[in-house]
Amino acid sequence: MTPEQPTHARRLTVMQLLPALESGGVERSTLEIADALVRAGHRAIVVSAGGRLVPRLLESGAEHIELTIGRKSPSTLLHVFTLRRLWAQLGVDLVHARSRLPAWIGLMAWRGLPESARPHWVTTVHGLNSPSRYSAVMTRGERVICVSNTVRDYVLQHYPDTDADTLRVIPRGIDPAAFARAPMPDPQARAWAASLHPALDGDGPLLLLPGRGTRLKGHADALALLAALRADGRDARLWLPGARASGREAYIAELEAQAQALGIDAAIALTPPTDAIARAYAASDLVLQLSRKPEAFGRTVIEALSVGRPVLGWNHGGVGELLARLQPRGAVVAFDERALHEAACELLTQAPAAVDTMAFSLRAMQEATLAVYAELVDTP
Repeated sequence: MTPEQPTHARRLTVMQLLPALESGGVERSTLEIADALVRAGHRAIVVSAGGRLVPRLLESGAEHIELTIGRKSPSTLLHVFTLRRLWAQLGVDLVHARSRLPAWIGLMAWRGLPESARPHWVTTVHGLNSPSRYSAVMTRGERVICVSNTVRDYVLQHYPDTDADTLRVIPRGIDPAAFARAPMPDPQARAWAASLHPALDGDGPLLLLPGRGTRLKGHADALALLAALRADGRDARLWLPGARASGREAYIAELEAQAQALGIDAAIALTPPTDAIARAYAASDLVLQLSRKPEAFGRTVIEALSVGRPVLGWNHGGVGELLARLQPRGAVVAFDERALHEAACELLTQAPAAVDTMAFSLRAMQEATLAVYAELVDTP
């Protein structure tokens, strides 16, 4: 089965529910599945409050219905009736909820219908949300997609009433063409990076930690690692794209003060996010994934390995799961700075062999998701 081929004798109508289409991994997955549905000959509808990604959704041939199903307001409950009406009018075969409040609205609409009139009900657990009755709604699907084994284990641990037979692990996928393998080293990419910030202009190893400006991303750990590497005599540099953002000025000042105290302020680049992240990977010698809080998946790991760059990260959550499978030398006991330094030295001296990331391709994710839909729709 491929997304380009019809998977059923009849055309399906699938509706995805989420708060908005602004940015983020949930939104990206929504667009990717809508695209796969359209290319497989089905009708794809997304219900959200709208946002900057709506034009991209429409370009794929999918449809958008603007509905504020993610707003925390008593009036949002009225959309229970709106959804029931839409399902009947549009002949919806399957509803896929991707976020908690839209899932609650959808589930209330779904449960209020006779079984014979219900569309099939699928949810995806995208994150490791704090366990609660509110979060439990994401485990109530006829099929529950988990974005990693880490998430599957988390669901079974914190929601023991969940039927394990309903769970399906489908890792997030990347487009291999967008993260094509780059030469190592890549002088052109490194020169490009140097043109963006003077701190990136040097012959020594370049470390890259992409991530928004929050302590959870482990920027302070990256600064400590850089200081240790430079103390070894390496002319190492550190690029933190995404750390500098509006509203994060106090945090940036904190990082700059730490860098100055460590004597590495001239060797770090704190920049806004880059739209050329694959090129940033190519410019680097080592990619860091040091989130202090376990992540559900860890897309950075797959993207960087696809480009051909070693990854160093804390061995917990989805990041630890991916590294254990694809590049074990990069998995370090969480928060052990000495072990992190030793592993960085090893990876910079002798990078691991090329890694096959095709199991985490966008196509694999799309096909597996459509297969879950088929499980339900093709079952009498």
